[in-house]
Amino acid sequence: MPREVDRPRSVHRTDWMAFLSGALFVVLGILILTGALKDPLVLVALVVVGLGFAGLVAIVARVIRGK
Repeated sequence: MPREVDRPRSVHRTDWMAFLSGALFVVLGILILTGALKDPLVLVALVVVGLGFAGLVAIVARVIRGK
């Protein structure tokens, strides 16, 4: 099957909110499973701060992109 060379390749932009939120939940899951994080109040605080940071990064990235 021949490839189409007339069409330029589309660029996929990184969704920083999704990427950082996923990384946050993976790290928090590892911390919970290893027993390094036991206090639920600290867990809730880390989730709120982490999601806030991810949202801030996503907003800044969108402003820099100009979209």
